[in-house]
Amino acid sequence: MSAGVRARRPATPPLGLSNVTPSAHRYPPSLSRKDDLDADARRQAASKGYGPGHKGHAPGGLDITSGEWKLLVIVLIVATLVRLFRISHPPSVVFDEVHFGKFAGRYIKTRYFVDVHPPLAKLLITAAAFLFGFDGDFDFKDIGKEFVNVPYVAMRMVPATLGVATIPLAYLTLRALDCKASTALLASLFLTFENGLVTQSRHILLDSPLVFFTALTTFVFVGFSNEDRHRPFSEQWWTWLVLTGLSLGAVVSCKWVGLFTIATVGVCTILRLWLLLGDSRVSLKTWSRHFFARALCLIAIPILFYMTMFEIHFMLLGSSGDGDAFMSSEFRQTLGHGMPDTYADVAIGSQITIRHVNTQGGYLHSHLHNYPGGSGQQQITLYPHRDENNLWLVLNATVENYPQYDYEHQPIEYITHGSRIKLRHIVTDKALHSHDVRPPVSDVDFQNEVSGYGLTGFTGDLNDDWVVEIHKGDRNDKESSKRLKTLRTHFKLRHLMTGCYLFSHTVKLPEWAFDQQEVTCNKQAVKDNSLWYIETASKHPQLPPNAERVNYRIPGFLSKFWELQKVMWTTNSKLTDRHVYDSRPWSWPFLRRGINFWVKDHKQIYLIGNPFVWWSSTASVMTYILVRGFLILRAKRGYRDFENTKLVKYDMLCGFLFTGYALHYIPFFLMSRQLFLHHYFPALYFAILLSSAVFDFATSTLRPRIRLQVACVLIIVAVLTFDKFSPLAYGSPWTRSKCNKATWVKTWDFAW
Repeated sequence: MSAGVRARRPATPPLGLSNVTPSAHRYPPSLSRKDDLDADARRQAASKGYGPGHKGHAPGGLDITSGEWKLLVIVLIVATLVRLFRISHPPSVVFDEVHFGKFAGRYIKTRYFVDVHPPLAKLLITAAAFLFGFDGDFDFKDIGKEFVNVPYVAMRMVPATLGVATIPLAYLTLRALDCKASTALLASLFLTFENGLVTQSRHILLDSPLVFFTALTTFVFVGFSNEDRHRPFSEQWWTWLVLTGLSLGAVVSCKWVGLFTIATVGVCTILRLWLLLGDSRVSLKTWSRHFFARALCLIAIPILFYMTMFEIHFMLLGSSGDGDAFMSSEFRQTLGHGMPDTYADVAIGSQITIRHVNTQGGYLHSHLHNYPGGSGQQQITLYPHRDENNLWLVLNATVENYPQYDYEHQPIEYITHGSRIKLRHIVTDKALHSHDVRPPVSDVDFQNEVSGYGLTGFTGDLNDDWVVEIHKGDRNDKESSKRLKTLRTHFKLRHLMTGCYLFSHTVKLPEWAFDQQEVTCNKQAVKDNSLWYIETASKHPQLPPNAERVNYRIPGFLSKFWELQKVMWTTNSKLTDRHVYDSRPWSWPFLRRGINFWVKDHKQIYLIGNPFVWWSSTASVMTYILVRGFLILRAKRGYRDFENTKLVKYDMLCGFLFTGYALHYIPFFLMSRQLFLHHYFPALYFAILLSSAVFDFATSTLRPRIRLQVACVLIIVAVLTFDKFSPLAYGSPWTRSKCNKATWVKTWDFAW
C-alpha cells in the first residue's frame, strides 16, 4: 500500500523510531549497503545478535572513495588556514585566557588550584606551554595584558588544532550515517566557516577541545553501531566500542557538559538493548553479553579515564597554592606543608586554633582592625590560612580574677560538656565576645555580632562567657565524646547571656575585613554551621613529655577525588552573579548576542556565530520537530508513512541527531548559574549535522550534479557571511560603516 493510503488500524511508532521490525531498529541509524545473505543465513545471524548483511561491509560503515579522501584533505587544508590565520594576534590576554592560561602556570609551578572544570583540556594546553619553554611566571592577570616570555601561540595551537580536527570528523560521521558525499562536504564547510567556532578555537579556551571530543565520541559511536549491526563481538566491534568509552571519558574530562554526550550515547544504548531484549531470535545469553560489554566499555572505561585525569592533576599539583582554602585540612596535608603533630589533650590554659567544620572557611580569627559600624569593636572572622592571629587561650570563666589563677601549677582541668570558658586572643589580648548588636552583613534580629573585646589585665564580663556543648567524638577514641580532644571532638559554643551559638556561613565580609568569612552568634543556628573542632593545641604545662600527639589522616586518591568533585560542584553552583555578556539558553538558537573578548584601537574580537549557518541550523531543528509531529498525527489517523523505507532512514538519522542536540541544549534551562553563548557550541555541532541531514533528504530526488550545485550555493553564502563578520574573529581593523552594516540584530553589541 502506498504511503498516502489509510489503513484500518493505526500504526504509531514511538518518537524517533519507525514502525519497522525490532531487529531492524538501529539507533543511531546505520543502513547497510550490502544485505547479501539469504533468509537462512539472516535467521542464523539474528540468533547470535547479528543484524542482516554481516557478510561484507566497510569497517564502521565508512565506504569512502579515494576521491573523497583527496577532497577531505583539501577541506582540512582550508580549515587549517581559516583557524590559524593571524593566530598570534592579539599578543595579549583575551577573555577567559585570564583563567586557563593562569592554570597552565599553576601546573608548571605545581601550585594547587581549584577550577570548576575537569583537567584534561587544561593539561593539553599545559603540555604545549611546557614543551615550548613556559616557566609559569606570567600571571595572565588582566584582559589586554601584553604577553612576555609566554609561548602563547603554542598554547593557542592546542584548541586550534582540535578545532581543525573536528571538521573531518563531521564529514566522516555523516558518511557513516549513510549521507551523501555532498551532504558531508556541506556540513564540514559549514563548520569550517562558522565564525563562533573559529573564534573560540583560536584562543586558550576549553570549548574547542570539548566540541572536538563531542564530535569524536559521536563518530566512533556511529562506527560502533554500524559494526554492531553487522558483526557484534568481532575485533572491529570491540575496537569501536572501546574507542567510544575512551572518547566519553575524554569529553567529560574537558568539561562536565560532556555528561550530555554521555547521556546521548546512553539513551541510544539503552534503546538498542531494549530492542534486542524484545527480539525472540536473540538468546538471553547473547543479550547478556551485549549488556556487559557495553557496561564495561561505556561505563567503566569512561570512569577510569576520568579518574586518571584527576590522578595526573594531583600528581602535578603537589605544593600549596591559592586553591588550598577550598579544601579540607586532611587534603591540605598532601600539598607540601602538612601540619606537625599536635597534642591530643585540651585543657584550661591550652593555646589552641579552632576550625569551622562545615564551610571550609577556615580558622576562628581576629586581627587589629575594628568593625566600621555596629559596636566598633575588634573584628572576628574566619580566615582560611594558618596564621598567628588564629591562636586562642582557653580560660575558665567560673573563676574570679582568673588572670591570677595559676593553671601552670594547679591540677590539669579538662574541658567537658557544659564547661564554661572564655577564649582570649593571644596576639591582641581580646576576649571572644558577643552582645545584642546586629552583625555587619547578616543584619537580622536572630543574629548577633561577635567581636574581640577587653583590655590587658581586664577580666571581662559575662558577654565573654561561652558554654561548650560536645556534639560527637571519634569512634576510636571514647574520651573524645566526653571532653574536648584535638581533631577528634566536634562541639558547639553557646553564648551564656543570649543563648545564641557561635556560627559561620559562606557569607563574605566587605573589603574592610579583607573579604574574610563572617562570624556571628546565631539564635536559630543550623547545626552544621555551628560546629567547630580544635586543630592544634600547644603542650599544656601539666602534660607529661610523652603525652599523646595526633594529626590528620593522610587521604588516599579516592578521598581526594571525591572531595574535589564536591568542591567543584559547590563552586560551580555559586556562579550565579550576572555578567555583562552572559545570556540565557532561549536566546542562543537565535544568536541574540555574543561576547566581547578583546578590544583595542578600533579592533575587536567578539564571539558571534555565522548568522547564515546558525539560523539555518535552528530552522532545521524546528523543521524536524514540526515534520515529526505531523507524521505522528498522520500515523494516528492511520496513514502508513513509516512503512516508506526512505522516510524510515531519514527519520532515524534526523532523530539521532536531534536527540544529541536536545540533550546538549535543554539541560541548560535547568541551570541558574552564569551562562554564555559558547555553552551552546556542542548543541550547535549537532544542529549543523541535522541541517545537513535535512539537506540530504530535501535533495535526495535530485541528480548528483544538481545536488552538488545547490550545496555549492549554500557554501558560497556561508563563506560570504563568514567574510563579512571575520574582522570580529581575527581582530582585524574595520570601518564604522562596515561595523554598522554588520549589525543585523539590534542586540548585537559589538562596536567600532
